Amino acid sequence: MGGMLTSRDLQEMLQVDRSTIYRMAEAGSLPSVKVGRQWRFPEDAVRKWLGEGTRSEAPTRQVFPSSIKPVMDVIAEMLGVMLVLTDMDGVPLTPVSNPCGLFTAVAEVPGGADECIVGWQELAGARDLGPRFTGSHLGLECARAFVRTGAELTAMVIAGGVAPDGWPPDSEEFSAAATSFGARPGDLSPHIEEVHRLDPQGRRKVLDVLPRLASVIPEMIAEYRSMMTRLDAIASLTTNKELNA
Repeated sequence: MGGMLTSRDLQEMLQVDRSTIYRMAEAGSLPSVKVGRQWRFPEDAVRKWLGEGTRSEAPTRQVFPSSIKPVMDVIAEMLGVMLVLTDMDGVPLTPVSNPCGLFTAVAEVPGGADECIVGWQELAGARDLGPRFTGSHLGLECARAFVRTGAELTAMVIAGGVAPDGWPPDSEEFSAAATSFGARPGDLSPHIEEVHRLDPQGRRKVLDVLPRLASVIPEMIAEYRSMMTRLDAIASLTTNKELNA
């Protein structure tokens, strides 16, 4: 698995200015993760987006319309959780919506975001198709629902950053978890209470909404593709009229 690229790395790869990269990241049209106030870009996802390194190929990332991100932002805030859309390898396809402070602190640790992706990847291998809360990064909990395209599982909607009962953990347990992320416990402990907390009703609501959100995403993709087809047809007609004028 590749690491995380910086905006400067992307500038060299894409030969565009930094402001263009930031606009693409904000719009959700470039594989990216918001780390504090900075953007990081999963190398594997970027290379896939580029068509295995061939810029002339159509970027596979474009099938996910940027309108998915603001929808997830609203739902994440309403549910009181973090939300992220990933591929089946756990690589983010959208920036994280409503991140908790502890996740942000972890993601700022060199390699921390990579460890989060590994954890998300493990969710794809869980046998149960329905969502349920399970242990995740630093002892927090998350749940996921699969996005289906036809009969194929193509992505995951993951809700996370949720504190389990009995949070926070004791200092020894938390120190061991922080060290596993390559972080110094002292860097993360100030953020230990910056997590999402859900009562039983809130948890049930998350588990009810996740599959419904996952089922809507293919519809958004289909509508996006239909719109782009219509726009291409209009552009073609306009070009033909100009040529025949």
